[in-house]
Amino acid sequence: MNRKIIIAKNYFFSTLLLLMVFSSCKENKDKKAEQTESEMTEQKVEEPFFKLSLAQWSIHKMIQNDSVDPYTFAEKAKNWGFSGLEYVSQLYPADLENNEYSPEAMAAFVEKSNAEAKKHGMQNVLIMIDRQGDLGVSDPAERKAAVERHHKWVDAAAAMGCHAIRVNLNGESDPEKWHANSVDGLTQLSTYAKEKNINVIVENHGGLSSNGAMHAAVMKEVNMDNCGTLPDFGNFCITRKEDSRECEEMYDIYTGVTELMPYAKAVSAKSNEFDSDGNEVKIDYAKMLKIVKDAGYTGYIGVEYEGSELSEEEGIIATRDLLLKAAK
Repeated sequence: MNRKIIIAKNYFFSTLLLLMVFSSCKENKDKKAEQTESEMTEQKVEEPFFKLSLAQWSIHKMIQNDSVDPYTFAEKAKNWGFSGLEYVSQLYPADLENNEYSPEAMAAFVEKSNAEAKKHGMQNVLIMIDRQGDLGVSDPAERKAAVERHHKWVDAAAAMGCHAIRVNLNGESDPEKWHANSVDGLTQLSTYAKEKNINVIVENHGGLSSNGAMHAAVMKEVNMDNCGTLPDFGNFCITRKEDSRECEEMYDIYTGVTELMPYAKAVSAKSNEFDSDGNEVKIDYAKMLKIVKDAGYTGYIGVEYEGSELSEEEGIIATRDLLLKAAK
């Protein structure tokens, strides 16, 4: 009788022990699953709604003053944590301007740029075009010539896998004339670019293009799928004082970005100076990113550091970090 009781007790405690072990394992597994799910959720939340590109103008001092090879752009951008490249046409004078942008010079630029982008696993995003003539000039022949000088850049962008070229709307200060000229110049260029599957995008870059409402009105009238804007967080100075960099007439930067975002095919995060907390002194990045996000934009945002207190590398990294912090 005692032996049966002992066996029964042993069976009872063995079963109880197995149940406790099973329960503990299940609890640990559930906790691990919850933790993994929580970590995944946290990672998703931390990912920004945009991709990061670097505007080559951020290293223009290195190139122009320190003789840094402009073709190291892809390598530098990769090392600084970017995935997209925004080229600047005027930063290749030895290869392009000095050779009058010949077909051979343009082909060499494309080939070298593509090779570097591929080597470092980078995406060519766009090319910023300067010094190719005024698309908003009043003389029709001069305007047409400017449009045609941009054709080679449309071709280059297509060959590099970019989605756009950035152009400027200069050449006229009278608002009515500027509007009509801009619509015509952009329509001509966008018609050519459409065949190459390239967007023509206009930055607020001084003059009347920095008036958000007028800029948006041009886009509305052009009304082409491949013609849009590149809102820059800081380029809203319409006129500057004579013989000075000081702004005389400034457009509200938040109103301007809000007005340009419905047509945006790229966005530029301008920066100059940072406070001790890493915030841009004159631009509320969280406010800007909310405007960008509310517009439904999910493409590349290009870092464009133009300050002088930090080195170009330090300023680029500070702007990158601020974008990621503000995105949260």
